[in-house]
Amino acid sequence: MTLPVVICDDSTLARKQLARSLPGGWDINVTFAANGLEALQAIRAGKGDLLFLDLNMPVMDGYQTLEAIRKEDLPTLVLVISGDIQAEARERVMALGALEFIRKPLDVELLTEILLRFGIISATQPQNEAELARFDDLHTELPDLIQEIVNVAMGQAGKQLGELLGTFIHLPVPRVYLRPYSQLANLITTRPEAAYSAVSQGFSGSGIAGEALVMIDTNSLPALARLLTETQLNDSNSELEVLTDLAGLLAGACLKGVSEQLDIQFSLGHPILLGRNKERQQLLGSSQQQKVLAIDLDYQLPEKGIECDLLLVFTEDSLPALTERTGYLQ
Repeated sequence: MTLPVVICDDSTLARKQLARSLPGGWDINVTFAANGLEALQAIRAGKGDLLFLDLNMPVMDGYQTLEAIRKEDLPTLVLVISGDIQAEARERVMALGALEFIRKPLDVELLTEILLRFGIISATQPQNEAELARFDDLHTELPDLIQEIVNVAMGQAGKQLGELLGTFIHLPVPRVYLRPYSQLANLITTRPEAAYSAVSQGFSGSGIAGEALVMIDTNSLPALARLLTETQLNDSNSELEVLTDLAGLLAGACLKGVSEQLDIQFSLGHPILLGRNKERQQLLGSSQQQKVLAIDLDYQLPEKGIECDLLLVFTEDSLPALTERTGYLQ
């Protein structure tokens, strides 16, 4: 009997990678969903006896989807596959009824072992060319490829930040823009009326270059310092230390995750303070017209009143090398 399967992820690349990683010779009918709402609609229509579920998605995330499945008692088995590798993320989804949690990047051998363990499949073999061809029409453009790469890297950075601060980090959905640099201040998602402090750190490697900018609402710095128990916010130097420590952690961990997936080595420049207590436009500037590829990551600790923004900006000259490197992932 054909098993109806839903693959739910907001990334076209992630959906394609997972579909092509499933065992061959498996009698399944695959439906794709870009968010939890679409997945629920498919399950209610009888198209999802098995659900592969991402966590960080727009419209309806994975946690909300699991809650809805439990509330409606929908007949589906759920395997969560996510870049959010915080211990609490796994605990939360397991408590909500998921069979298992698999971290991104996807380990195909682990996926197969889990399917065998739960009796979902009885044997395994690679997909043949005809089976793989079923997913050839899932074409991905550079922004989508970059979004998924950064999604995985963001999860690694979030885990380190959560461990440092001793709290769960609400990870954002990466937003990718291919725009002139001068427009970035109006595109990022942090509160526009606030005053920000920001640090920039340049990076380069294998024909790819750019900068990582960390911006935080200046009013959040005292709360952040209280979480960093070894730092006391008594003067301007300690305030700068908090900001540079945060920037170094987020930018360094995220760029490390990106470089590992693209199989390159980034050289990192020295962190530079862009300014304190300024508007976003003042920090980013408005005169540069060069087109850039920018990824906006809005990290949140709502229960602590802390929100900071990590902006990864790749130069226009980097786009050919990025396109080549990300093409291997398909």
